[in-house]
Amino acid sequence: MALSAAITGTRQTGHRELTWFSELFGAYLAPWVTGGAEFFIGGAVGIDSLSLLWLAGNSQSRITVVVPGTVAQQPAEARQAIERCSDRIVEIVELGADELRTPAYHARNRYMVDRSQMVLGFPLAGPEATSGTWQTIKYAASQGKPRLIVPV
Repeated sequence: MALSAAITGTRQTGHRELTWFSELFGAYLAPWVTGGAEFFIGGAVGIDSLSLLWLAGNSQSRITVVVPGTVAQQPAEARQAIERCSDRIVEIVELGADELRTPAYHARNRYMVDRSQMVLGFPLAGPEATSGTWQTIKYAASQGKPRLIVPV
């Protein structure tokens, strides 16, 4: 059976060099990309865009991008990553939220977790917070799904 995993993580990635994230994904995503794996990734900046670019360039895994509203509503950097990887993305799911507020992001996170066997979480280093990343990780825990948590 091929793995399906949701990737969640902080939008705050400016504190590290891009090469650091590439090495991080090489260590923590590469072991999961074989055997027809599928990844569900939010269409935001930060870990979402960086992991999308890494997976598109370093795997043959199926990639599904999920956004709470539409791709057009996403920040320019996120839209550019999606466009750059369009030939590797098997599906873009636009959940159609009118307002991009906390409930819309939580719905997106639940959508990804509900369709995954596990969650790979890359929260900002420090104590657990109320961020969307931790909300997603906790939702996966409430569903009894395995979580790999790698603070960044």
